[in-house]
Order: sequence, then C-alpha cells, then structure tokens
Amino acid sequence: MSHEERIRHDFDRARQRAFLHDLVALFARRRNDLIPYHELRRRLSPEGESYRGYQTVPVKQIVGSMDRFQDFDRAFLPRQRHTAGRWQSIDRAYYEDTSLPPIQLYQVGDVYFVKDGNHRVSVAREKGQEFIDAEVIEGHTRAPLYATMRPDELLLQAEYAEFLRRTNLDRLRPDHDIRPTALGRYDEIWEQIEGHRDWLASIRGEPVATDAAVIDWYEHIYCPIVTVARERGVMERFPNRTEADVYLWVMRHRHELEQRVGHDVGPADSAVDYAAHVSPWRGIVPGISDFVGKLTTWPQRRGRDPKPPPASD
Repeated sequence: MSHEERIRHDFDRARQRAFLHDLVALFARRRNDLIPYHELRRRLSPEGESYRGYQTVPVKQIVGSMDRFQDFDRAFLPRQRHTAGRWQSIDRAYYEDTSLPPIQLYQVGDVYFVKDGNHRVSVAREKGQEFIDAEVIEGHTRAPLYATMRPDELLLQAEYAEFLRRTNLDRLRPDHDIRPTALGRYDEIWEQIEGHRDWLASIRGEPVATDAAVIDWYEHIYCPIVTVARERGVMERFPNRTEADVYLWVMRHRHELEQRVGHDVGPADSAVDYAAHVSPWRGIVPGISDFVGKLTTWPQRRGRDPKPPPASD
C-alpha cells in the first residue's frame, strides 16, 4: 500500500467506525455526538475567564467543539465526507513527522471544547495519542465538570453551576442537596425562588435581596417539603429520583390542590397530601379523603408563591 493509499485508508476506516458507533448509539438510544459549546453556554454563564497559555492537554478530556460538532462523533471520528481533505492532510503530517501548531481550546472544569483544531484532535485520537499541545482559555464555574460524565450529565452539571451562580446556595447553605435529575429543572426552581422573592416583597412592602429570598425559600418552602417526603417514605417509593425531583412534584401538586380547594394549602401540607397520594396504602388507610375535604377550611399557610408552571418529566 502506497503512502497516499494508507492515508486514504485511514480516513475511510475512521469514518466507517463513526458510522458503526452511530448505529450502536441509535439502537442503544443514547447520544453519540460531540457536545456543542453553545448548548453548554446557554445553560451556563462562566464567572470570569483566565488565559492559561500553552499546555499539554489529555486528549480524552476534549469533549466538544465550538462550531464543528456535526462533523465528528463523540470520539472525534469523522462523520462527513467533506472533511476528508483536511483530515488527510493532518494524517499526512503524522506520517511525515511534520510539526503541527497547537490547537486552541476553551476549558470549563476538567473538560475542553475545540475552538480551532478539530481535525488535529480527530487524527490524534485515531493515532492513539494521549496528549496534545494546546493554547487554553478557561471559564470559571461554581460546579466541576468531568470528562467521565455523559453528555446529559455534563449539561445538567452546567445547569447546576448556573443555579449556584444565581442563588449563592453553595455559600449560603453549603450543606444543601438540590440535584434534580432532568434538564431544565433548575430553571423551574429558580422561577419559583423569584416568585417567592416577589411575594416576600409584597408582604414586607419593600424590595427583598436575592440572598434573603433564597434563604427564606430554602428554609420555609424547600426544607419542609423534603422533610415530609423523608418522613412519609416518599423517597423510598422513587429510588431513582432525588429530593429535588420530589420537591417539584409536590409544588405541582400544591398548585392542583389550590385549584381544587380555592386557596393555597402551603408547602408542608401539600407534601403530606402528596405522600398520601403516592402511598402504597392509598385507599386503605382511613382519613385521607377526610384530610382533603378539610383543606377548604384551613387557613392559608406562610410561604405562598406564584403558581409553578406545569411541566412534565
């Protein structure tokens, strides 16, 4: 096989592997894509940036691209025929032992996104190269991102980092454990915190600082709900879900109760009623229907906030 034939063969083999990986991912119902940086960026606002200069970076920690994410799969294998010319020119440089300039990367946590040099990363991975020279700019976040995370896990962690930036919960209540399992849920919780801040301002007659609203929401809305969920065995009923998931379910249930009885029931009592509805003994334990019936006579509870928007998991 001639030199040029080997280079063409390398590309065709890499592209065939990309096709097989896509096929396996299709049947496994999982993603095999590079993470587009814009998907991360719309979920996360870095708290400043630092120029890190030239470094040697582990290739396996490069998980996404700024603008070429459709041309390569998750392993940086080439998907598109139009990448052949550039890919083969990089491959040729390897065979001829020609030095290549450093790639340009954007770092978030422990993962990197390619700004310039996607084909060089692709060929490096195909050659089994473990490290690559790069010029790095780092964006700072509140929560770490790791290369071992699956794409959805990375995006969820990015949402968590943005949630911490908005709420300061990692500093105000460092022992919190607010970790929903689905994308978009942190925005839903943040909307409820904003609604609670507006409610506090209306009853106090003055603006309420975000930190103060977050603490009040956490202590008088979130914690009472998760406490009831623990005590009533709700968490055991949903072993693959978190307290934050249950909190959101209860808040939706609270809105349904309000529509039914004509006034706000309050976070803790909503959680009690929700626990009764998901109990395996529902319909057997006496008094549940009486409990719901009596809601119409109960006074409004502290901590009313605007109706949470309906959402589905």
